[in-house]
Amino acid sequence: MRIIRGKYGKRRFDVPHNITARPTTDFAKENIFNVIENIEDIDGEDVLDLFAGTGAISLEFLSRGASSVTSVEMAATQANFIRSIKEKLGDQALRVIKGDVFKFISATKKPYDIIFADPPYDHPRFAEIPTLIMESHLIKKGSLIIIEHSDKYDFSNLPCFDQHRSYGSVNFSLFRIPEQ
Repeated sequence: MRIIRGKYGKRRFDVPHNITARPTTDFAKENIFNVIENIEDIDGEDVLDLFAGTGAISLEFLSRGASSVTSVEMAATQANFIRSIKEKLGDQALRVIKGDVFKFISATKKPYDIIFADPPYDHPRFAEIPTLIMESHLIKKGSLIIIEHSDKYDFSNLPCFDQHRSYGSVNFSLFRIPEQ
């Protein structure tokens, strides 16, 4: 796994073989970050990465100047891997929470500037996730929400839908909470 750009750009980390997460491809990651940086200044933003997996997205946000990145991951192997990278980088702006994303969404009162969610494509509650986020305390005026998904899903009919991007088999739906 590599970090593409920013202060940790070109750093590589060996992902343990027992990790079951499906990491976002470098091609899709690079392209979606180009889109994000064209619509949002990541520098100084508070970012939430739900279903963080290997932490690749969290680390990319961290490397590009986010003031804080919270990674929520249920699997102990993945959460421990993200923690090990945090220790190697020595960056205290990264917070790793080993826990259930759905409980985190319902219990957390802190709003974020950017929320990225990459649930397992076969998760039984996948279709609910954008609405759960938008109806939670995680958002505030101007929040940007990015959902990574397969082509099985079409979220364009949901409130605050902004755009859809597709990079090979990887799809992203972006939502923007209005400023007013």
